[in-house]
Amino acid sequence: MAVNDKLRILVWNEGVHEENNEPASMAQMYPDGIHGAIKAGLSGYFPAADIGTALLADEEHGLTEDRLAQTDVLLWWGHRAHADVSDAVVERVQRHVLAGMGLVVLHSGHFSKIFTKLLGTSCSLQWRNDAERELVWTVKPSHPIAAGVESPIVIPQQEMYGELFDIPEPDDLIFISSFEGGEVFRSGVTFSRGKGRIFYFSPGDQEYPVYHHPQIQRVLANSVQWVARPDADRIAPEVGNPARGWFLDQAGVAGSR
Repeated sequence: MAVNDKLRILVWNEGVHEENNEPASMAQMYPDGIHGAIKAGLSGYFPAADIGTALLADEEHGLTEDRLAQTDVLLWWGHRAHADVSDAVVERVQRHVLAGMGLVVLHSGHFSKIFTKLLGTSCSLQWRNDAERELVWTVKPSHPIAAGVESPIVIPQQEMYGELFDIPEPDDLIFISSFEGGEVFRSGVTFSRGKGRIFYFSPGDQEYPVYHHPQIQRVLANSVQWVARPDADRIAPEVGNPARGWFLDQAGVAGSR
Protein backbone atom coordinates (compact mmCIF):
# COMPACT_ATOMS: atom_id res chain seq x y z
CA MET A 1 0.00 0.00 0.00
CA ALA A 2 1.45 3.34 -1.06
CA VAL A 3 1.84 5.70 1.87
CA ASN A 4 0.18 9.10 1.73
CA ASP A 5 2.61 11.08 3.88
CA LYS A 6 0.65 14.35 3.74
CA LEU A 7 -2.32 13.21 5.77
CA ARG A 8 -3.93 15.36 8.44
CA ILE A 9 -4.41 13.11 11.47
CA LEU A 10 -6.03 13.90 14.81
CA VAL A 11 -5.68 11.60 17.84
CA TRP A 12 -8.50 12.15 20.37
CA ASN A 13 -8.25 10.89 23.94
CA GLU A 14 -10.56 11.65 26.84
CA GLY A 15 -7.45 12.03 29.04
CA VAL A 16 -9.17 11.04 32.28
CA HIS A 17 -6.76 8.26 33.23
CA GLU A 18 -3.78 10.53 32.60
CA GLU A 19 -5.28 13.34 34.68
CA ASN A 20 -5.92 11.00 37.63
CA ASN A 21 -2.76 8.89 37.13
CA GLU A 22 -5.02 5.86 37.11
CA PRO A 23 -3.61 3.24 37.18
CA ALA A 24 -0.62 4.34 39.22
CA SER A 25 1.70 3.20 36.44
CA MET A 26 0.07 5.51 33.89
CA ALA A 27 2.65 8.29 34.15
CA GLN A 28 5.52 5.86 33.69
CA MET A 29 3.83 3.75 31.03
CA TYR A 30 2.44 6.64 29.00
CA PRO A 31 4.39 9.78 30.04
CA ASP A 32 2.89 11.70 27.11
CA GLY A 33 -0.53 10.13 27.52
CA ILE A 34 -2.14 7.42 25.44
CA HIS A 35 -2.68 10.01 22.72
CA GLY A 36 1.02 10.86 22.79
CA ALA A 37 2.01 7.21 22.40
CA ILE A 38 -0.36 6.74 19.47
CA LYS A 39 0.92 9.93 17.85
CA ALA A 40 4.54 8.83 18.28
CA GLY A 41 3.81 5.46 16.68
CA LEU A 42 2.10 7.08 13.71
CA SER A 43 4.89 9.63 13.29
CA GLY A 44 7.28 6.80 12.44
CA TYR A 45 5.10 5.86 9.48
CA PHE A 46 3.99 9.34 8.45
CA PRO A 47 6.98 11.64 9.20
CA ALA A 48 5.63 14.47 7.04
CA ALA A 49 2.02 14.21 8.18
CA ASP A 50 0.24 16.79 10.31
CA ILE A 51 -0.52 14.76 13.45
CA GLY A 52 -2.32 16.55 16.25
CA THR A 53 -3.97 15.57 19.52
CA ALA A 54 -7.11 16.65 21.32
CA LEU A 55 -8.60 15.95 24.76
CA LEU A 56 -12.04 15.91 26.33
CA ALA A 57 -11.11 18.92 28.49
CA ASP A 58 -10.26 21.08 25.47
CA GLU A 59 -12.79 23.66 24.29
CA GLU A 60 -15.45 21.76 22.34
CA HIS A 61 -13.33 18.68 23.15
CA GLY A 62 -10.80 19.93 20.60
CA LEU A 63 -13.25 18.93 17.86
CA THR A 64 -14.36 22.25 16.47
CA GLU A 65 -15.89 22.59 13.04
CA ASP A 66 -12.72 24.12 11.64
CA ARG A 67 -10.48 21.43 13.08
CA LEU A 68 -12.61 18.57 11.81
CA ALA A 69 -12.74 20.19 8.38
CA GLN A 70 -8.93 20.03 8.38
CA THR A 71 -8.79 16.38 9.51
CA ASP A 72 -8.50 13.42 7.14
CA VAL A 73 -8.50 10.78 9.90
CA LEU A 74 -9.73 10.93 13.49
CA LEU A 75 -8.57 8.29 15.99
CA TRP A 76 -10.78 7.96 19.08
CA TRP A 77 -9.81 6.57 22.50
CA GLY A 78 -12.29 6.77 25.37
CA HIS A 79 -13.21 4.77 28.45
CA ARG A 80 -14.48 6.52 31.59
CA ALA A 81 -16.09 9.64 30.19
CA HIS A 82 -18.27 8.60 27.25
CA ALA A 83 -21.28 10.36 28.79
CA ASP A 84 -19.34 13.61 29.15
CA VAL A 85 -18.88 14.02 25.41
CA SER A 86 -21.22 16.71 24.10
CA ASP A 87 -24.04 15.46 21.90
CA ALA A 88 -23.53 18.48 19.66
CA VAL A 89 -19.89 17.49 19.12
CA VAL A 90 -20.92 13.91 18.38
CA GLU A 91 -23.38 15.16 15.76
CA ARG A 92 -20.58 17.23 14.24
CA VAL A 93 -18.17 14.29 14.11
CA GLN A 94 -20.85 12.08 12.60
CA ARG A 95 -21.51 14.63 9.87
CA HIS A 96 -17.82 14.74 8.97
CA VAL A 97 -17.57 10.94 8.88
CA LEU A 98 -20.58 10.74 6.58
CA ALA A 99 -18.89 13.33 4.37
CA GLY A 100 -15.67 11.33 4.07
CA MET A 101 -13.50 11.80 7.18
CA GLY A 102 -11.91 8.50 8.25
CA LEU A 103 -12.55 7.24 11.79
CA VAL A 104 -10.46 4.74 13.78
CA VAL A 105 -12.13 3.71 17.06
CA LEU A 106 -9.91 2.10 19.69
CA HIS A 107 -10.49 -0.31 22.58
CA SER A 108 -13.18 1.00 24.97
CA GLY A 109 -14.25 3.43 22.29
CA HIS A 110 -16.72 0.72 21.30
CA PHE A 111 -19.05 2.33 23.87
CA SER A 112 -18.41 5.88 22.68
CA LYS A 113 -21.37 7.96 21.58
CA ILE A 114 -19.95 8.40 18.10
CA PHE A 115 -19.41 4.65 17.51
CA THR A 116 -22.82 3.55 18.80
CA LYS A 117 -24.49 6.36 16.86
CA LEU A 118 -22.82 5.40 13.60
CA LEU A 119 -23.43 1.67 14.06
CA GLY A 120 -26.91 1.83 15.58
CA THR A 121 -26.41 -1.03 18.08
CA SER A 122 -25.39 -1.27 21.73
CA CYS A 123 -21.80 -2.32 20.80
CA SER A 124 -21.69 -4.21 24.11
CA LEU A 125 -19.35 -7.15 24.74
CA GLN A 126 -18.01 -9.47 27.42
CA TRP A 127 -14.89 -8.40 29.31
CA ARG A 128 -12.57 -9.53 32.07
CA ASN A 129 -9.37 -7.81 33.18
CA ASP A 130 -6.99 -10.51 34.43
CA ALA A 131 -3.86 -9.41 32.51
CA GLU A 132 -4.19 -12.32 30.10
CA ARG A 133 -2.18 -12.93 26.97
CA GLU A 134 -3.98 -11.90 23.78
CA LEU A 135 -3.24 -13.39 20.36
CA VAL A 136 -4.44 -11.24 17.45
CA TRP A 137 -4.95 -13.50 14.43
CA THR A 138 -5.17 -12.14 10.88
CA VAL A 139 -8.16 -13.69 9.11
CA LYS A 140 -8.17 -11.48 6.01
CA PRO A 141 -4.51 -11.14 4.99
CA SER A 142 -5.47 -9.59 1.63
CA HIS A 143 -6.83 -6.47 3.32
CA PRO A 144 -4.52 -3.41 3.28
CA ILE A 145 -4.86 -3.00 7.06
CA ALA A 146 -3.21 -6.42 7.48
CA ALA A 147 -0.24 -5.59 5.23
CA GLY A 148 3.05 -6.56 6.89
CA VAL A 149 1.35 -7.52 10.16
CA GLU A 150 2.52 -10.62 12.01
CA SER A 151 -0.04 -13.34 12.70
CA PRO A 152 -0.57 -13.74 15.48
CA ILE A 153 0.38 -10.51 17.18
CA VAL A 154 1.34 -11.58 20.70
CA ILE A 155 0.29 -9.16 23.45
CA PRO A 156 1.65 -10.48 26.79
CA GLN A 157 -0.99 -8.77 28.97
CA GLN A 158 -4.30 -7.28 27.97
CA GLU A 159 -7.90 -6.91 29.07
CA MET A 160 -10.08 -9.69 27.66
CA TYR A 161 -12.84 -8.70 25.26
CA GLY A 162 -15.14 -11.55 24.22
CA GLU A 163 -18.15 -12.35 22.10
CA LEU A 164 -20.93 -11.62 21.73
CA PHE A 165 -19.88 -8.24 20.33
CA ASP A 166 -23.16 -6.50 19.52
CA ILE A 167 -22.27 -4.79 16.26
CA PRO A 168 -23.82 -4.97 12.80
CA GLU A 169 -22.28 -7.33 10.28
CA PRO A 170 -18.95 -5.67 9.43
CA ASP A 171 -17.84 -4.94 5.90
CA ASP A 172 -14.52 -6.66 6.63
CA LEU A 173 -13.44 -8.95 9.45
CA ILE A 174 -9.65 -8.58 9.49
CA PHE A 175 -8.54 -9.70 12.96
CA ILE A 176 -9.87 -12.16 15.55
CA SER A 177 -8.33 -12.32 19.02
CA SER A 178 -8.10 -15.30 21.35
CA PHE A 179 -7.44 -15.23 25.08
CA GLU A 180 -6.14 -17.61 27.73
CA GLY A 181 -9.63 -18.14 29.14
CA GLY A 182 -10.81 -19.53 25.80
CA GLU A 183 -12.76 -16.50 24.60
CA VAL A 184 -12.53 -15.12 21.07
CA PHE A 185 -13.33 -11.62 19.83
CA ARG A 186 -13.71 -9.84 16.49
CA SER A 187 -10.93 -7.40 17.29
CA GLY A 188 -10.46 -5.70 13.92
CA VAL A 189 -13.48 -4.81 11.77
CA THR A 190 -14.42 -2.20 9.18
CA PHE A 191 -17.63 -0.37 8.32
CA SER A 192 -18.72 2.21 5.75
CA ARG A 193 -21.09 5.01 6.66
CA GLY A 194 -21.97 7.56 3.98
CA LYS A 195 -18.68 8.43 2.29
CA GLY A 196 -16.65 7.61 5.40
CA ARG A 197 -14.64 4.52 6.31
CA ILE A 198 -14.50 3.25 9.90
CA PHE A 199 -12.07 0.79 11.52
CA TYR A 200 -12.51 -0.58 15.03
CA PHE A 201 -9.49 -2.17 16.74
CA SER A 202 -9.75 -3.48 20.29
CA PRO A 203 -6.18 -3.97 21.69
CA GLY A 204 -5.12 -1.04 23.86
CA ASP A 205 -6.26 -0.98 27.49
CA GLN A 206 -4.99 1.82 29.76
CA GLU A 207 -3.39 -0.65 32.18
CA TYR A 208 -0.94 -2.14 29.68
CA PRO A 209 1.65 -0.57 27.33
CA VAL A 210 -0.03 -1.95 24.21
CA TYR A 211 0.38 1.21 22.11
CA HIS A 212 4.16 0.84 22.34
CA HIS A 213 3.94 -2.57 20.63
CA PRO A 214 5.50 -2.28 17.13
CA GLN A 215 2.88 -4.52 15.50
CA ILE A 216 0.01 -2.59 17.06
CA GLN A 217 1.58 0.60 15.73
CA ARG A 218 1.74 -0.96 12.29
CA VAL A 219 -1.94 -1.89 12.38
CA LEU A 220 -2.85 1.66 13.38
CA ALA A 221 -0.70 3.14 10.62
CA ASN A 222 -2.23 0.79 8.04
CA SER A 223 -5.72 1.64 9.25
CA VAL A 224 -5.10 5.39 9.07
CA GLN A 225 -3.88 4.99 5.52
CA TRP A 226 -6.92 2.89 4.59
CA VAL A 227 -9.69 4.99 6.13
CA ALA A 228 -8.25 8.25 4.79
CA ARG A 229 -10.05 9.84 1.87
CA PRO A 230 -8.22 13.16 1.54
CA ASP A 231 -9.78 13.87 -1.86
CA ALA A 232 -13.36 13.49 -0.64
CA ASP A 233 -15.50 16.57 -1.23
CA ARG A 234 -16.55 16.42 2.46
CA ILE A 235 -20.20 16.92 1.56
CA ALA A 236 -22.47 14.35 3.16
CA PRO A 237 -24.61 12.43 0.66
CA GLU A 238 -28.15 13.72 0.31
CA VAL A 239 -31.30 12.08 -1.01
CA GLY A 240 -33.17 14.27 -3.45
CA ASN A 241 -36.80 14.27 -4.48
CA PRO A 242 -36.86 14.07 -8.29
CA ALA A 243 -39.91 15.26 -10.15
CA ARG A 244 -42.46 12.57 -10.98
CA GLY A 245 -41.86 11.06 -14.37
CA TRP A 246 -38.11 11.83 -14.49
CA PHE A 247 -37.26 8.36 -15.80
CA LEU A 248 -39.90 8.54 -18.51
CA ASP A 249 -38.64 11.97 -19.55
CA GLN A 250 -35.08 10.65 -19.82
CA ALA A 251 -36.32 7.74 -21.89
CA GLY A 252 -38.07 10.07 -24.30
CA VAL A 253 -41.50 8.70 -23.58
CA ALA A 254 -42.85 11.48 -21.40
CA GLY A 255 -45.92 11.76 -23.60
CA SER A 256 -46.98 8.27 -22.66
CA ARG A 257 -47.77 9.26 -19.08
